[in-house]
Amino acid sequence: MRLVGEDGKQIGLMSLDEAMEHALQADLDLVEIAPQSDPPVCRLMDYGKFRYSSSKKRHETKRKQKQIVIKEIKFRPNTDKGDYDIKVRNVRKFLNVGNKVKITIRFRGREMAYPQLGVEVLDNIKRDLAEDAVVEQEPQMEGRQLVMLMTPVKR
Repeated sequence: MRLVGEDGKQIGLMSLDEAMEHALQADLDLVEIAPQSDPPVCRLMDYGKFRYSSSKKRHETKRKQKQIVIKEIKFRPNTDKGDYDIKVRNVRKFLNVGNKVKITIRFRGREMAYPQLGVEVLDNIKRDLAEDAVVEQEPQMEGRQLVMLMTPVKR
């Protein structure tokens, strides 16, 4: 087998017994890196330290990732001006944090006969949030709901 030292330099070709002797003298572990190669490649290393450092690296990369969250705000076709303003303010707050926002217009009863009222509400929302958001998914009907997805503008 081919033996690689702790510093990454090749020590040379030797038998398994000789490699084990090297590992014992250096007080390190003998780890097989490439068993499929001919001859197999082994490395001298502190395996416990290696596993600890690799788990720390994995944890750090996971910590640096940004979770994308989709928030949902529900409107009605006849939402009053005051409620509309509060909900748009909440949508703007979600977008500034970096979340995507799913805006839903829910129709009940006879409101289903007038889907253009919901489209008007969504157009008003698009106009009010033009500097903060981009429409990712255009408005579309899903059963009794009109749904639109907005994402924050890259800054």
